[in-house]
Amino acid sequence: MKRRKSREITLGTVKIGGRAPVSVQSMTKTRTSDIAATVSQVHALEKAGCDIVRVAVPDLTSARAIRKIRQEIQIPLVADIHFHHHLALKAIDSGADGIRINPGNINSREKVREIVTAAKEHSIPIRIGVNAGSLEKGLLRKYGALTPQALVESSMNWIRFFEDMEFCEIKVSLKSSDCLSTIQAYQMAARAYDYPLHLGITEAGTPFTGTIKSCIGLGVLLFQGIGDTLRVSLTGSPVDEVRVGREILKTLDLREKGIEIISCPTCGRCEIDLFSIVRKVEERFSALTYPSLKIAIMGCVVNGPGEAKDADIGIAGGKVTGLIFKKGKVVKKVREKDLMKALFSEIESMIEGNKG
Repeated sequence: MKRRKSREITLGTVKIGGRAPVSVQSMTKTRTSDIAATVSQVHALEKAGCDIVRVAVPDLTSARAIRKIRQEIQIPLVADIHFHHHLALKAIDSGADGIRINPGNINSREKVREIVTAAKEHSIPIRIGVNAGSLEKGLLRKYGALTPQALVESSMNWIRFFEDMEFCEIKVSLKSSDCLSTIQAYQMAARAYDYPLHLGITEAGTPFTGTIKSCIGLGVLLFQGIGDTLRVSLTGSPVDEVRVGREILKTLDLREKGIEIISCPTCGRCEIDLFSIVRKVEERFSALTYPSLKIAIMGCVVNGPGEAKDADIGIAGGKVTGLIFKKGKVVKKVREKDLMKALFSEIESMIEGNKG
Protein backbone atom coordinates (compact mmCIF):
# COMPACT_ATOMS: atom_id res chain seq x y z
CA MET A 1 0.00 0.00 0.00
CA LYS A 2 1.41 3.38 -1.04
CA ARG A 3 -0.35 6.45 0.30
CA ARG A 4 -1.20 9.28 -2.05
CA LYS A 5 1.07 12.22 -1.42
CA SER A 6 -1.04 15.16 -0.28
CA ARG A 7 -0.06 18.55 1.03
CA GLU A 8 -0.18 19.00 4.80
CA ILE A 9 -2.49 21.35 6.68
CA THR A 10 -2.87 21.99 10.41
CA LEU A 11 -6.15 21.82 12.29
CA GLY A 12 -5.58 22.91 15.87
CA THR A 13 -3.02 20.43 17.20
CA VAL A 14 -3.64 17.83 14.48
CA LYS A 15 -1.73 17.54 11.21
CA ILE A 16 -3.76 16.36 8.21
CA GLY A 17 -2.17 15.11 5.01
CA GLY A 18 1.52 14.82 4.22
CA ARG A 19 3.10 12.15 6.39
CA ALA A 20 0.57 12.52 9.20
CA PRO A 21 -1.44 9.43 10.18
CA VAL A 22 -5.03 9.23 8.97
CA SER A 23 -7.14 10.95 11.63
CA VAL A 24 -10.55 9.87 12.90
CA GLN A 25 -13.36 12.39 13.24
CA SER A 26 -16.88 12.35 14.60
CA MET A 27 -19.69 14.81 15.12
CA THR A 28 -21.62 15.57 18.28
CA LYS A 29 -25.31 14.75 18.26
CA THR A 30 -26.28 17.17 21.01
CA ARG A 31 -27.58 20.68 20.54
CA THR A 32 -24.41 22.75 20.42
CA SER A 33 -26.14 25.47 22.43
CA ASP A 34 -26.35 22.95 25.30
CA ILE A 35 -22.75 23.45 26.35
CA ALA A 36 -22.68 20.92 29.19
CA ALA A 37 -24.19 18.12 27.09
CA THR A 38 -21.90 18.86 24.16
CA VAL A 39 -18.77 18.95 26.31
CA SER A 40 -19.79 15.68 27.95
CA GLN A 41 -20.20 14.00 24.56
CA VAL A 42 -16.85 15.33 23.32
CA HIS A 43 -15.17 13.93 26.45
CA ALA A 44 -16.65 10.52 25.63
CA LEU A 45 -15.31 10.84 22.07
CA GLU A 46 -11.86 11.81 23.34
CA LYS A 47 -11.84 8.74 25.58
CA ALA A 48 -12.75 6.56 22.58
CA GLY A 49 -9.77 7.89 20.62
CA CYS A 50 -11.38 10.60 18.47
CA ASP A 51 -8.86 12.99 16.92
CA ILE A 52 -11.18 15.79 15.70
CA VAL A 53 -14.76 16.71 16.59
CA ARG A 54 -17.32 18.62 14.55
CA VAL A 55 -20.34 20.47 15.96
CA ALA A 56 -23.46 21.70 14.18
CA VAL A 57 -23.94 25.47 14.07
CA PRO A 58 -27.60 26.07 13.12
CA ASP A 59 -27.93 29.42 14.93
CA LEU A 60 -26.00 32.23 16.60
CA THR A 61 -26.44 30.75 20.08
CA SER A 62 -24.62 27.62 18.91
CA ALA A 63 -21.90 29.70 17.23
CA ARG A 64 -21.31 31.65 20.45
CA ALA A 65 -21.26 28.43 22.50
CA ILE A 66 -18.13 27.30 20.66
CA ARG A 67 -15.97 29.59 22.78
CA LYS A 68 -16.89 27.88 26.05
CA ILE A 69 -16.95 24.38 24.56
CA ARG A 70 -13.47 24.87 23.12
CA GLN A 71 -12.12 25.77 26.56
CA GLU A 72 -13.35 22.47 28.03
CA ILE A 73 -12.08 19.97 25.44
CA GLN A 74 -8.69 18.75 24.24
CA ILE A 75 -9.21 17.84 20.58
CA PRO A 76 -9.67 20.33 17.71
CA LEU A 77 -13.20 21.57 17.08
CA VAL A 78 -14.69 22.15 13.62
CA ALA A 79 -17.82 24.24 13.09
CA ASP A 80 -20.29 22.75 10.60
CA ILE A 81 -21.99 25.48 8.58
CA HIS A 82 -24.88 25.36 6.12
CA PHE A 83 -26.63 28.20 4.27
CA HIS A 84 -25.78 31.15 6.54
CA HIS A 85 -22.33 32.66 6.14
CA HIS A 86 -22.71 34.90 9.22
CA LEU A 87 -22.75 31.73 11.37
CA ALA A 88 -19.35 30.79 9.95
CA LEU A 89 -18.01 34.25 10.76
CA LYS A 90 -19.28 34.06 14.34
CA ALA A 91 -17.91 30.50 14.78
CA ILE A 92 -14.49 31.66 13.60
CA ASP A 93 -14.65 34.61 15.98
CA SER A 94 -15.63 32.21 18.80
CA GLY A 95 -12.44 30.19 18.38
CA ALA A 96 -13.31 27.25 16.12
CA ASP A 97 -10.19 25.41 14.96
CA GLY A 98 -11.67 24.88 11.51
CA ILE A 99 -14.76 25.42 9.39
CA ARG A 100 -16.67 23.00 7.21
CA ILE A 101 -18.86 24.57 4.56
CA ASN A 102 -20.78 23.40 1.53
CA PRO A 103 -19.99 26.41 -0.68
CA GLY A 104 -22.78 25.46 -3.05
CA ASN A 105 -25.48 26.09 -0.45
CA ILE A 106 -24.10 29.43 0.77
CA ASN A 107 -25.71 30.84 -2.42
CA SER A 108 -23.29 33.72 -2.90
CA ARG A 109 -19.66 33.81 -3.91
CA GLU A 110 -19.22 37.09 -2.07
CA LYS A 111 -20.42 35.46 1.17
CA VAL A 112 -18.02 32.56 0.64
CA ARG A 113 -15.31 35.15 0.06
CA GLU A 114 -16.06 36.67 3.48
CA ILE A 115 -15.70 33.25 5.12
CA VAL A 116 -12.38 32.59 3.40
CA THR A 117 -11.10 36.03 4.37
CA ALA A 118 -11.98 35.44 8.04
CA ALA A 119 -10.41 31.97 8.03
CA LYS A 120 -7.28 33.41 6.47
CA GLU A 121 -7.07 36.12 9.13
CA HIS A 122 -7.40 33.54 11.92
CA SER A 123 -5.09 30.98 10.23
CA ILE A 124 -7.61 28.14 10.33
CA PRO A 125 -8.42 25.63 7.56
CA ILE A 126 -11.67 25.14 5.67
CA ARG A 127 -13.15 21.87 4.48
CA ILE A 128 -14.85 22.19 1.13
CA GLY A 129 -17.71 19.75 1.50
CA VAL A 130 -19.33 18.70 -1.75
CA ASN A 131 -22.31 16.36 -1.70
CA ALA A 132 -25.74 15.79 -3.17
CA GLY A 133 -27.30 18.54 -1.11
CA SER A 134 -24.83 21.21 -2.20
CA LEU A 135 -24.20 20.48 -5.85
CA GLU A 136 -24.74 23.53 -8.04
CA LYS A 137 -27.79 23.46 -10.32
CA GLY A 138 -25.63 24.23 -13.36
CA LEU A 139 -23.60 21.06 -12.80
CA LEU A 140 -26.74 18.99 -12.29
CA ARG A 141 -28.01 20.25 -15.64
CA LYS A 142 -24.65 19.62 -17.29
CA TYR A 143 -24.35 16.01 -16.12
CA GLY A 144 -28.05 15.23 -15.87
CA ALA A 145 -27.63 13.64 -12.45
CA LEU A 146 -25.47 13.51 -9.35
CA THR A 147 -22.38 11.85 -10.85
CA PRO A 148 -18.82 11.42 -9.56
CA GLN A 149 -17.67 13.74 -12.34
CA ALA A 150 -20.09 16.46 -11.19
CA LEU A 151 -18.87 16.19 -7.59
CA VAL A 152 -15.22 16.48 -8.63
CA GLU A 153 -15.86 19.39 -10.99
CA SER A 154 -17.69 21.24 -8.23
CA SER A 155 -14.77 20.74 -5.84
CA MET A 156 -12.27 21.91 -8.45
CA ASN A 157 -14.27 25.06 -9.14
CA TRP A 158 -14.24 25.97 -5.47
CA ILE A 159 -10.58 25.08 -5.06
CA ARG A 160 -9.73 27.53 -7.84
CA PHE A 161 -11.90 30.16 -6.13
CA PHE A 162 -10.01 29.66 -2.85
CA GLU A 163 -6.63 29.64 -4.61
CA ASP A 164 -7.45 32.91 -6.35
CA MET A 165 -7.73 34.35 -2.84
CA GLU A 166 -4.33 32.82 -2.02
CA PHE A 167 -5.92 30.48 0.50
CA CYS A 168 -4.67 26.89 0.40
CA GLU A 169 -5.44 25.61 3.92
CA ILE A 170 -8.04 23.33 2.38
CA LYS A 171 -9.26 19.79 2.75
CA VAL A 172 -11.95 18.35 0.51
CA SER A 173 -14.79 15.85 0.84
CA LEU A 174 -16.97 14.44 -1.94
CA LYS A 175 -19.71 12.46 -0.27
CA SER A 176 -22.63 10.44 -1.48
CA SER A 177 -24.80 7.86 0.22
CA ASP A 178 -23.99 5.60 -2.73
CA CYS A 179 -20.82 3.68 -1.97
CA LEU A 180 -19.62 3.13 -5.55
CA SER A 181 -20.20 6.74 -6.62
CA THR A 182 -18.27 7.95 -3.59
CA ILE A 183 -15.33 5.65 -4.35
CA GLN A 184 -15.22 6.85 -7.97
CA ALA A 185 -15.41 10.52 -6.96
CA TYR A 186 -12.51 10.22 -4.52
CA GLN A 187 -10.41 8.27 -7.01
CA MET A 188 -10.89 11.04 -9.58
CA ALA A 189 -10.18 13.78 -7.03
CA ALA A 190 -7.00 12.03 -5.88
CA ARG A 191 -5.69 12.30 -9.44
CA ALA A 192 -6.90 15.86 -9.98
CA TYR A 193 -5.29 17.71 -7.04
CA ASP A 194 -3.10 17.17 -4.00
CA TYR A 195 -5.23 18.66 -1.23
CA PRO A 196 -5.94 16.32 1.70
CA LEU A 197 -9.14 14.34 1.39
CA HIS A 198 -11.70 13.77 4.13
CA LEU A 199 -13.38 10.40 3.55
CA GLY A 200 -16.93 9.43 4.37
CA ILE A 201 -20.06 7.74 3.11
CA THR A 202 -22.73 10.30 3.97
CA GLU A 203 -25.98 9.17 5.60
CA ALA A 204 -24.59 5.64 5.70
CA GLY A 205 -27.40 4.34 7.91
CA THR A 206 -27.79 2.29 11.07
CA PRO A 207 -24.83 0.90 13.02
CA PHE A 208 -25.28 -2.38 11.11
CA THR A 209 -25.70 -1.21 7.50
CA GLY A 210 -23.68 1.98 8.00
CA THR A 211 -20.70 0.07 9.32
CA ILE A 212 -20.76 -2.29 6.34
CA LYS A 213 -21.04 0.52 3.79
CA SER A 214 -18.32 2.54 5.50
CA CYS A 215 -15.95 -0.40 5.80
CA ILE A 216 -16.33 -1.17 2.10
CA GLY A 217 -16.21 2.40 0.80
CA LEU A 218 -13.51 3.73 3.09
CA GLY A 219 -11.58 0.46 3.11
CA VAL A 220 -11.28 0.38 -0.69
CA LEU A 221 -10.04 3.97 -0.82
CA LEU A 222 -7.63 3.64 2.08
CA PHE A 223 -6.18 0.45 0.61
CA GLN A 224 -5.51 2.43 -2.57
CA GLY A 225 -3.64 5.03 -0.50
CA ILE A 226 -6.42 7.62 -0.74
CA GLY A 227 -7.60 9.53 2.35
CA ASP A 228 -6.09 11.69 5.06
CA THR A 229 -8.93 11.91 7.58
CA LEU A 230 -12.31 10.18 7.90
CA ARG A 231 -15.65 10.03 9.57
CA VAL A 232 -17.92 7.01 9.78
CA SER A 233 -21.49 8.39 9.71
CA LEU A 234 -23.89 6.24 11.71
CA THR A 235 -27.43 6.72 12.94
CA GLY A 236 -26.35 6.01 16.48
CA SER A 237 -23.75 6.87 19.08
CA PRO A 238 -20.82 9.01 17.86
CA VAL A 239 -18.58 6.85 20.04
CA ASP A 240 -19.46 3.92 17.77
CA GLU A 241 -18.43 6.05 14.78
CA VAL A 242 -14.99 6.50 16.31
CA ARG A 243 -14.63 2.85 17.23
CA VAL A 244 -15.52 1.72 13.70
CA GLY A 245 -13.21 4.30 12.14
CA ARG A 246 -10.28 3.31 14.31
CA GLU A 247 -10.88 -0.35 13.63
CA ILE A 248 -10.86 0.24 9.86
CA LEU A 249 -7.48 1.98 10.16
CA LYS A 250 -6.07 -0.65 12.49
CA THR A 251 -7.13 -3.45 10.15
CA LEU A 252 -5.25 -1.79 7.28
CA ASP A 253 -2.18 -1.06 9.48
CA LEU A 254 -2.73 2.68 9.04
CA ARG A 255 -2.80 3.46 12.75
CA GLU A 256 -1.22 2.06 15.88
CA LYS A 257 -2.80 -1.28 16.63
CA GLY A 258 -3.39 -0.92 20.35
CA ILE A 259 -5.60 -3.77 21.52
CA GLU A 260 -6.71 -6.19 18.82
CA ILE A 261 -9.35 -8.72 19.84
CA ILE A 262 -9.81 -11.99 18.02
CA SER A 263 -12.64 -14.27 19.10
CA CYS A 264 -14.28 -17.40 17.81
CA PRO A 265 -17.85 -17.28 16.48
CA THR A 266 -18.85 -19.95 19.05
CA CYS A 267 -20.65 -23.22 18.43
CA GLY A 268 -22.19 -26.03 20.44
CA ARG A 269 -18.83 -26.75 22.09
CA CYS A 270 -18.74 -23.34 23.83
CA GLU A 271 -19.05 -23.69 27.61
CA ILE A 272 -18.64 -20.02 28.67
CA ASP A 273 -20.48 -16.73 28.19
CA LEU A 274 -18.10 -15.70 25.42
CA PHE A 275 -20.20 -12.74 24.20
CA SER A 276 -20.12 -11.11 27.63
CA ILE A 277 -16.36 -11.55 28.01
CA VAL A 278 -15.63 -10.10 24.56
CA ARG A 279 -17.88 -7.11 25.25
CA LYS A 280 -16.22 -6.38 28.59
CA VAL A 281 -12.71 -6.67 27.16
CA GLU A 282 -13.69 -4.25 24.36
CA GLU A 283 -15.21 -1.77 26.80
CA ARG A 284 -12.16 -1.81 29.02
CA PHE A 285 -9.27 -1.87 26.56
CA SER A 286 -10.38 -0.95 23.01
CA ALA A 287 -9.50 2.76 23.30
CA LEU A 288 -5.86 2.03 24.18
CA THR A 289 -3.39 2.91 21.46
CA TYR A 290 -0.33 1.46 23.19
CA PRO A 291 0.98 -1.16 23.57
CA SER A 292 0.06 -3.33 20.61
CA LEU A 293 -1.49 -6.51 22.00
CA LYS A 294 -3.48 -9.25 20.33
CA ILE A 295 -6.02 -10.80 22.71
CA ALA A 296 -7.74 -14.06 21.85
CA ILE A 297 -11.04 -15.02 23.47
CA MET A 298 -11.90 -18.56 22.42
CA GLY A 299 -14.89 -20.62 23.44
CA CYS A 300 -13.23 -24.00 23.93
CA VAL A 301 -9.89 -25.82 23.86
CA VAL A 302 -10.54 -27.09 20.31
CA ASN A 303 -9.98 -23.66 18.76
CA GLY A 304 -8.09 -22.14 21.66
CA PRO A 305 -4.28 -22.10 21.79
CA GLY A 306 -3.93 -23.79 18.41
CA GLU A 307 -5.98 -21.52 16.18
CA ALA A 308 -4.98 -18.42 18.14
CA LYS A 309 -1.33 -19.28 18.61
CA ASP A 310 -0.14 -15.90 17.31
CA ALA A 311 -2.08 -14.03 20.04
CA ASP A 312 -0.06 -12.38 22.78
CA ILE A 313 -2.53 -13.49 25.42
CA GLY A 314 -5.73 -15.49 25.32
CA ILE A 315 -8.22 -17.73 27.04
CA ALA A 316 -9.89 -20.96 26.04
CA GLY A 317 -13.09 -21.61 27.93
CA GLY A 318 -14.05 -24.83 29.65
CA LYS A 319 -16.99 -26.13 31.67
CA VAL A 320 -15.10 -26.36 34.96
CA THR A 321 -11.71 -24.86 34.18
CA GLY A 322 -10.36 -22.71 31.40
CA LEU A 323 -6.91 -22.12 29.97
CA ILE A 324 -4.83 -18.98 29.79
CA PHE A 325 -2.24 -19.11 27.02
CA LYS A 326 0.45 -16.87 25.61
CA LYS A 327 1.74 -17.23 22.05
CA GLY A 328 -0.04 -20.59 21.77
CA LYS A 329 1.43 -22.04 24.97
CA VAL A 330 -0.74 -22.75 28.00
CA VAL A 331 0.58 -20.91 31.05
CA LYS A 332 -2.10 -21.73 33.61
CA LYS A 333 -5.45 -23.32 34.33
CA VAL A 334 -8.13 -21.23 36.02
CA ARG A 335 -11.57 -22.00 37.39
CA GLU A 336 -14.19 -21.05 34.84
CA LYS A 337 -15.79 -18.46 37.13
CA ASP A 338 -12.41 -16.71 37.60
CA LEU A 339 -11.40 -16.79 33.93
CA MET A 340 -12.31 -13.21 33.00
CA LYS A 341 -10.76 -11.75 36.13
CA ALA A 342 -7.54 -13.66 35.48
CA LEU A 343 -7.50 -12.50 31.85
CA PHE A 344 -7.90 -8.86 32.88
CA SER A 345 -5.08 -9.22 35.39
CA GLU A 346 -2.76 -10.71 32.76
CA ILE A 347 -3.59 -7.98 30.21
CA GLU A 348 -3.00 -5.20 32.72
CA SER A 349 0.32 -6.75 33.73
CA MET A 350 1.40 -6.86 30.08
CA ILE A 351 0.37 -3.22 29.58
CA GLU A 352 2.33 -2.13 32.64
CA GLY A 353 5.31 -4.19 31.53
CA ASN A 354 5.32 -2.49 28.13
CA LYS A 355 5.13 0.95 29.78
CA GLY A 356 8.25 0.08 31.74
